[in-house]
Amino acid sequence: MNETLLSVVAPQHQFALFTNHAHVLVLIAQQPDLRMREIAVRVGITERAVQRIVDDLTATGYVAVTKDGRRNRYEILQDSPMRHPLAKHRNIGDLIRFVYPQFLTHTEPKQGLHLADAR
Repeated sequence: MNETLLSVVAPQHQFALFTNHAHVLVLIAQQPDLRMREIAVRVGITERAVQRIVDDLTATGYVAVTKDGRRNRYEILQDSPMRHPLAKHRNIGDLIRFVYPQFLTHTEPKQGLHLADAR
């Protein structure tokens, strides 16, 4: 009886609930000008894997990439719908806000000084 309980409580293998794609997406939301090398270190994958993930995210319309001098700047296209049938009623912005609540939508006012506060 105790052996069965232990096998349920302590799984034999480890797993993550979020994919590397989700981790990269959240990091881009947190810091849009982050270098691929920095993303790779934070996620724990190779820089080449990050390049493939960013290519996937841009090809599916979740992220737009623009040049800012010699660096890339990423923009989350937060209204893009999730693709899986179980999540298609949600969009990418919903996923990011679930993991990173500080992520603002384009319709929410940014934090900071408002004209009414300056009086």
